[in-house]
Amino acid sequence: MLSTPEFWVAVGFVILVAGVARPVWRGATQGLDARSERIQQTLDEARTLHEEAQHLLAEYQRKQRDAAREAEQMIEQARGEAERLRAEAVENLERTVERRKALAQEKIAQAETDAVRAVRDAAVDIAIAATARVIGERLGEDRAAVLIDDAVQDLPRHLN
Repeated sequence: MLSTPEFWVAVGFVILVAGVARPVWRGATQGLDARSERIQQTLDEARTLHEEAQHLLAEYQRKQRDAAREAEQMIEQARGEAERLRAEAVENLERTVERRKALAQEKIAQAETDAVRAVRDAAVDIAIAATARVIGERLGEDRAAVLIDDAVQDLPRHLN
């Protein structure tokens, strides 16, 4: 068996394969190791990006909640301000109505006073005219002049 050329070809082939296989194996394993390392780096980078994305998502959700809360507060504040302004407007309207009502009552009272005074003045004028006529018809001119003079002198006493 050692003398056959096929045996020595087979031994040479095994030695050749063993000699070539080692560097090829080393190159293949180094290539696979490098590829594995690149894949691991890509996975680590993807994990980091995923964590950053999760962090950004959480931050934006927090900002959105804060903005919604702030908007709700602004709406509540605006409603409160509107209610305050409405109450103030109602109060101002009520005061204006009361002032106008009081002014109208004052005008009515003044008109009543003026009417009473006008009636009284008219009654006095009528009474004086009637008295003058009665006195002129029933008394003589001398006696009427004396009565008028006496009445004029008593007038300050009656007015006070």
